[in-house]
Amino acid sequence: MLENDNTIEVIGARVHNLKNIDISIPREQLVVITGLSGSGKSSLAFDTIYAEGQRRYIETFSAYARQFLGGLERPDVDKIDGLSPVIAIEQKTTSKSPRSTVGTITEIYDFLRLLYARAGEAYSYNTGEKMVSYSDGQISNLIKEHFNGKRINILAPVIRARKGHYAELFQQIAKQGFVKVRVNGQIVDISAGMKLDRYKTHDIEIVIDRLLVENTEDLDKRLAESIKTAMYHGEDVMMVIEHDTKEVRFFSRTLMCPTTGISYQNPEPNLFSFNSPKGACEHCNGLGIVNEINRNKIIPNPKLSIQKGGLAPLGETKSSWMFKQLEIIGEKYGFKLTDAIETIPEAAIEMILNGGNEKFSVSSKVAGVTKDYKIDFEGIAHFIKNQHDESGSSSIKRWAKEFMDEINCPECNGTRLKKESLFFKIDQKNIAELSAMDVSELSEWFKRLNAVLSDKQKTIATEILKEINDRLKFLLDVGLNYLSLNRSSKSLSGGEAQRIRLATQIGSQLVGVLYILDEPSIGLHQRDNERLINSLKNLRDIGNSVLVVEHDKDMIECADYVIDIGPKAGKFGGQIISKGTPAELLKEHTLTAQYLNGEMKIEVPKTRRTGNGKSIKLTGATGNNLKNVTAEFPLGQLICVTGVSGSGKSTLINETLYPILNEHFFNAVKKPQPFKKIEGLEHIDKVIAIDQSPIGRTPRSNPATYTEVFSEIRSLFTQTPEAMIRGYKAGRFSFNVSGGRCDTCEGSGVRTIEMSFLPDVYVECESCQGKRFNRETLEIRFKGKSISDVLNMTVDEAVPFFENIPKIYRKVKTIQDVGLGYITLGQQSTTLSGGEAQRIKLASELSKKDTGNTFYIMDEPTTGLHFEDIRVLMDVINILVDKGNTVLIIEHNLDVIKLADYIIDVGMEGGKGGGEILCKGTPEEVSKHKKSYTAKFLKKELG
Repeated sequence: MLENDNTIEVIGARVHNLKNIDISIPREQLVVITGLSGSGKSSLAFDTIYAEGQRRYIETFSAYARQFLGGLERPDVDKIDGLSPVIAIEQKTTSKSPRSTVGTITEIYDFLRLLYARAGEAYSYNTGEKMVSYSDGQISNLIKEHFNGKRINILAPVIRARKGHYAELFQQIAKQGFVKVRVNGQIVDISAGMKLDRYKTHDIEIVIDRLLVENTEDLDKRLAESIKTAMYHGEDVMMVIEHDTKEVRFFSRTLMCPTTGISYQNPEPNLFSFNSPKGACEHCNGLGIVNEINRNKIIPNPKLSIQKGGLAPLGETKSSWMFKQLEIIGEKYGFKLTDAIETIPEAAIEMILNGGNEKFSVSSKVAGVTKDYKIDFEGIAHFIKNQHDESGSSSIKRWAKEFMDEINCPECNGTRLKKESLFFKIDQKNIAELSAMDVSELSEWFKRLNAVLSDKQKTIATEILKEINDRLKFLLDVGLNYLSLNRSSKSLSGGEAQRIRLATQIGSQLVGVLYILDEPSIGLHQRDNERLINSLKNLRDIGNSVLVVEHDKDMIECADYVIDIGPKAGKFGGQIISKGTPAELLKEHTLTAQYLNGEMKIEVPKTRRTGNGKSIKLTGATGNNLKNVTAEFPLGQLICVTGVSGSGKSTLINETLYPILNEHFFNAVKKPQPFKKIEGLEHIDKVIAIDQSPIGRTPRSNPATYTEVFSEIRSLFTQTPEAMIRGYKAGRFSFNVSGGRCDTCEGSGVRTIEMSFLPDVYVECESCQGKRFNRETLEIRFKGKSISDVLNMTVDEAVPFFENIPKIYRKVKTIQDVGLGYITLGQQSTTLSGGEAQRIKLASELSKKDTGNTFYIMDEPTTGLHFEDIRVLMDVINILVDKGNTVLIIEHNLDVIKLADYIIDVGMEGGKGGGEILCKGTPEEVSKHKKSYTAKFLKKELG
């Protein structure tokens, strides 16, 4: 045991599958917890240590505050000593709001706003001139200097280029004692009932004073009064016109263009915020994108007639008001609803889409009578737009979105900000241009900035620049040099989001904190691993304890202390099987140690598959950072797409290839990134993408419902003699409909306690003791087990139990084959790890009958998997490929890459330095490439 005051002592931990374990974790060290997927690593780190830290934090609140929070349940542990304040950096914590960006999460954008508000220089958006602002004293001196000895008019602008008759305004001006106004450049007397042409645009200024500028004593006083009055009526802007030459000069207390007189407010940080009405572009409300009607989606096939459903939102002809109006439009433009849309005149299509309101007459040549018609039609495009903008129903909004495209806002060009905000510049760059740079480019720009700032700007900006530079350095340190500040946080992968939070925490420079991280190396190329490990060591060195749940070999070898949990997963895990330094771990005979010291390893295949000779070819992909990429994907092989983080792998596969295939086979609505053409789609018959998103977000979702094996189990229970006597149908055995479920908890087995602004807490239902069903339902048994007992079985127990029922056996056997024999059929989806959720999706797809022509896409399937789990997973994937299917994996893990038949390496760097295919071929061919980072590490792995 270590010194008591320098350890965190966990005694008697029994959360989930932990077997009453005791462990001492050294403080102020980098400690790695490793072990098989599902062995209990997260149960120890997050559900025991972090949960207790959270509970103690809430205990510090007053009783009054705690009544709103409710009590957080104490984790099932006897005692934890030596616990510091805990911060968890997980994978699932970034905001999915479209307003959240990398800049706002890291707070760099907040400092940028402050920098621009205090040190930015304003330029006119009309002339590009530098804006000026004056005090009243400066204006008075400038007038005396510039107009000495001349007659001048002092005016207050009140209306700028706006339509209206302004009768009330003239009346108001007269009431305030003014007798003259300047209207559209002409000075006129205000007369009773005076008004202008309401349909023309006008400029109106009040004539405040007319005077001769001479060096007399009372001029100063008169000028000061006039300036004050003009500023009051002109809202801090005034004009001076020389009487003879009509020369105009503008003066403003705020920022103003000296030539045209347009003025800006004095800048505040919220002028540069797209989340504030003061700074956000009014057209897109600061989102940078707007939805626009796509005519081709409304009329997908112009060869069809309106009657046959040529207008997609309306469908085939019905007797409704909408079709009556279309018939009237047909009368006006001389077409019938049975005509092909391509033959209908363009003017008629324009009215059908955008509406119209008019009366017209049509005379019948045969009967010689004239019929009057009235069109009052909103237009299909307008109707869809209004439904999208104003409907409160999410399903109607979704329907309307099917006929719309998301495009960059035409007003702000996707920058999210008002025009004025974009004309404040530092070194000729506005805040949106800085947000669009990637972090490495931005860091270089800030290093050069000091040389171009004026002395005044340097004084103001010193502290702000220090904060910005520090935060940029931390982002670079965790390998995020390719991200830009305007990147939406919902487009970040779990690993990227986690490393951003890590960079933010390092930036906060807290000391004496216990940080718990969940696999921070996800999505990170081996090249950047060292930088990440150094960042964690940096956190440790300033006086924090760092606890990392991790499978990465480099991370385990660099740790100060390693805890290995096992020996297997689920109920066969939950024990500490080894603890100590990495060197001590290697001497043990645990699974982890055997893989680390080379006793066990994933073998490189002797031969590579050559595929079926067919391929899919994608030409001219240019989304995000892709540089006109052409990629060929050979079919019938295991393909690996590799490259450093941010090089363009996800853009090429998840945002270009997958949406194209999905649209082709399943009419999906997600729009692919731009590309020229795709060939070879006829060689496959469906596409399946398996990602790491949770399989369900409520306690009602579980592996049995997700894989649909539960429907078969319920059907089986209805066929038992007792159920048939009682007349029970399948619904009786469902916990989602009333009848057979427990009425107290409505079949969830737990009651939800709402926690105001904290996550909800779930407690076991007292009526059914968590069994989900009522007494009558539980009396029905199959082989002595009730439906609740079946849900509590592990998959390993279910396989022999259902071996004589093929439909059920096939599905549960597949879950066992992907290495999830330890989970229970009814385990809540919310308690599954990312790796487990992905393998359940995989099992669900594998249990379906495959055609041998399926294209599978998997994004980092090794997340959350131990070396042994990867071996099991790759065995299953190889079975798929051996049947003739194609599996494409985006991956950084060398154990997977070395098993591939074909590698496509994207690079060379992340962000703007990436977006090209560096090399492709078998692992042996790729490992010979001179420039590729992947090749360098792969060469070592292949030996």
